[in-house]
Amino acid sequence: MRLLVTGSAGFIGSHLVDRLLSEGHEVTGFDNFSVGQPEFLADARRSSKFHLIHGDILNETTIAKAMQGVDLVFHLAANADVRFGIEHPQKDLEQNTIGTFRVLEAMRHAGVTQIVFASTGSIYGEPDTFPTPENCPFPVQTSLYGASKLAAEGLIEAYTEGFGLQGHIFRFVSILGERYTHGHVFDFYKQLLDHPDRLDVLGNGKQRKSYLYIQDCLDAMLLAIRKSNGRLNIFNLGADEFCTVDDSIGWICEHLSLNPRRAYSGGDRGWIGDSPFIFLDCSMIRNLGWKPHLTIREGIIRTLEYLRQNEWILNRRREV
Repeated sequence: MRLLVTGSAGFIGSHLVDRLLSEGHEVTGFDNFSVGQPEFLADARRSSKFHLIHGDILNETTIAKAMQGVDLVFHLAANADVRFGIEHPQKDLEQNTIGTFRVLEAMRHAGVTQIVFASTGSIYGEPDTFPTPENCPFPVQTSLYGASKLAAEGLIEAYTEGFGLQGHIFRFVSILGERYTHGHVFDFYKQLLDHPDRLDVLGNGKQRKSYLYIQDCLDAMLLAIRKSNGRLNIFNLGADEFCTVDDSIGWICEHLSLNPRRAYSGGDRGWIGDSPFIFLDCSMIRNLGWKPHLTIREGIIRTLEYLRQNEWILNRRREV
């Protein structure tokens, strides 16, 4: 198959490109490199089956050209800056919602009928049901990021009905692993390099979070695409466990042989829109035969080790 991956130089996107190439597919990567790292595509660019387009999904002409001859689109390009969403609300609207519209329109005009969309567990806001299933009633949205992703889901749902597309929507917990460039492990490790005797923590440390290792995430996505044939297929992706922020800090500090003083701020959550409890019901994907291979703790430690061996990522992120 000939596949298009938007956001191909990002954390998840670059791993997906590598996996798809290993399965023998022809892959076109599409990225504007605002966040994605060229180094993440080094292996892919050595393959004769990989083609890279430097472009923005908001550019109708460029995304339309990229869509020619494509069988299936993996749409991962997005603004994932959840924490600072209220400082630039237009960015979530443009890059997550309007960007998805541009992709869908390019697909429609090119006759491409299959889309895989990277959504988020943040669309559930602060639900009353835990673990939270895919059919949970939606509460009030608590983050601009979640709201923009939910709007994008709505567009995909409407296009499956109106234009006969097939959609796979995956609502992720936070993903961990190699090439990880933002999130709590990144932030805590960077802090501990700067001041190993003190760790500043947003929230009270009791926030409960679920995480999933990148390769387990890809296993689940590709299995679901193979085994589910409905017009619209929606899956939660996460582990059947959660940890507190303090648990994660403890594992990180133990691995680094550090015992910093913890300074908490912000009350019971880290920032506006930060849900104090995220735990998704993943029984639908489990029923297809999938289960994660790494625990949350193992995923955190593997992520930490990657950052220790690739500190250039910390410096690169400081520059952007």
